This record gives sequence, structure tokens and C-alpha cells, in this order.
Amino acid sequence: MADVFDRLLALLEENKADFRVIEHEPEGRSEQISKIRGNLPSQAAKAMVVAVKTAGGRKFVLAVLPGDRRVDFAGIARAVGGKKAALAAPEEANRLTGCVMGAVPPFSFSDELTLVVDPDLLTHDKLAFNAGRLDRSMFLATKSYLDVAKPTVAPIAG
Repeated sequence: MADVFDRLLALLEENKADFRVIEHEPEGRSEQISKIRGNLPSQAAKAMVVAVKTAGGRKFVLAVLPGDRRVDFAGIARAVGGKKAALAAPEEANRLTGCVMGAVPPFSFSDELTLVVDPDLLTHDKLAFNAGRLDRSMFLATKSYLDVAKPTVAPIAG
């Protein structure tokens, strides 16, 4: 199986998305990587794996929000019809994303991982994010992101 960066690159090229790749020092913290890339922190797509307790058991969500905001766990639970939400264990997040934390792009390549994005992130023309690696980022047109990723849009940032 190709690594996440290669899968993402192939997906965006196949869909003729408007994007560019930049290489940089390895960094996964939102504030620091935004400085390195030269983007606004609110433009950075921070992706976090969240476990949601539902009536039928447990569901996993890839919550995507602006890099300068915090996760609203109650909002995530509401968005997917759950009762309670918390960050997934690091091992579970790694299994579902194929990435180390800080490198997770705002795309799900797992049927077990529901993609939910906060509408405030979508106010920017372009999104910036680590692309499956700590030393590679992408700038992606928001329209291309919506067309390719097809996320559920719901208020999930506090």
C-alpha cells in the first residue's frame, strides 16, 4: 500500500485539484508549521481522530478544524448522532490514518473514519495542511477540497 502522501497526491492529481506541495523541516504543531509555511493559523486544517460513543457502539471521526481553534467534542458527537466524544488513543488514530499525529491530512482513506469539517475553516480560499508526512505540506483550494474530500460540514470547533 502506498503511503498517505502518495495516495493523497494521486487523488488530487486524478481529480485535477488546485494544489501545490511544499517541503520543509519536520513539524506537526499547528502554530509552528503555520509560521514555516507562511499561512494564517485559521487557514491551517488541523485533523484529529475522535472516538464517538453512539447507541450502536463506537464510531471514529476525522475532525478537521482551523489550526487556531479547539475541538468541540459535544459538537462532534452531535454531528454524527453520538452521545459523547473524546480523542482516540494514539495507536487507534495511527491505525486509522496511517500517519503520526501532526501529519494527518484532512482526508480519510478509511471506511471506519467519518470526515467532518468545521465551516469556519472553509471561509479561506486555500487550506494549508501537513500531507501525511511531517516534512511535506500542501496548499489546496477550498473548492477542490470540498469537491474531492466530500466532508460532512458541521460546527465542531470551540
